[in-house]
Amino acid sequence: MPAAAYKSSVNESCRSSHMNILYGVQATGNGHICRSREVIRHLKALNHDVHVIFSGRDPSQLSELKGFEPYQIMHGLTFQTCRGRLNLFETTLRLHLLRFYNEIRSADASDFDLVITDFEPITARLARRHSIPSVGIGHQYAFSYPIPLGGSYPLSRWVIRNFAPADQAVGLHWHHFGYPILPPIVPDYLNAHAEVIPNKILLYLPFEHPNDVEALLTDFRSHHFYIYGVGTIVRPMDRNHLHFRPYSRTGFLNDLAECSGVISNAGFELTSEALQLGKKLLVKPLVGQMEQMSNALAVSRLKLGIVMPALSPSHVGRWLNCPDAPSMGYPDVARLVAEWIDGGAWERIDSLATTAWKQTENIPLNPGA
Repeated sequence: MPAAAYKSSVNESCRSSHMNILYGVQATGNGHICRSREVIRHLKALNHDVHVIFSGRDPSQLSELKGFEPYQIMHGLTFQTCRGRLNLFETTLRLHLLRFYNEIRSADASDFDLVITDFEPITARLARRHSIPSVGIGHQYAFSYPIPLGGSYPLSRWVIRNFAPADQAVGLHWHHFGYPILPPIVPDYLNAHAEVIPNKILLYLPFEHPNDVEALLTDFRSHHFYIYGVGTIVRPMDRNHLHFRPYSRTGFLNDLAECSGVISNAGFELTSEALQLGKKLLVKPLVGQMEQMSNALAVSRLKLGIVMPALSPSHVGRWLNCPDAPSMGYPDVARLVAEWIDGGAWERIDSLATTAWKQTENIPLNPGA
């Protein structure tokens, strides 16, 4: 959409106290869902109607979607992995581009005043197709700026720019790097006052094979590992110091609050929640996935945790002896973003970013500054 038309549409939308919003959530990982849940909650509290589209995950694997109503689930696009690596061949085979474009053509978006996409490709293209103003909210939009990049290949950079484009991008990261990037959106109900169990560790490595994870942790019997996302777990299962848990939002958040440290992939949302609660971090990026490789580089440069390039018991052993980490003290960024959307001046991202970072208690030093 041309800039003049975009600003005109913005002004028309913000004249009304009520908007009908189409909100797209990329459901490949739980991070997009957790982040979007917070923004949608605030938008509804501000008297806006929000209709949600989820895509990128099998509907049978989506649960605990209370608060998103009304919503629908579409196929969309996603990626395939194998033992901690991005599988480009399988990803290409399962793209189903014809079905993807049929979903776009068949969706009715004529009644919406605004499209918000958390890196969700169907809603992004519906906004372009129907000339609806669009806002992209998510970590991936921070890559519009020259932030630390790891595993950056031309194809990866093209995908991250074009997967879910928006008229106005609201990027999120653990540092602003001198650009109008916001702090992370984390749930305001995280229990920062729970009693921490020193030898309790939360592990979330959904792209790794269960046998590899067990081999990684076998020798550390002085600690108890609460393991999520590894293999197909339908009920709690305990093997000495290894505690496998099916995904439960309540159970996961309780274990996150009580643990002293988090071992995870280098996804953005869980890492942000751990930083908010002051949990020490050990991250293992998904090899070949630019976002995770870049996140791991940022974790290292900003001294937010330790990076484990491959599953390594020696890395785990050293990390377990590391001291506790301080809490970052992020503000309620979801509320700030919702109020900014409600205000209608969506081109003023700089002032929003400045406000959010002023309210952040601990901003890590940027070695590139």
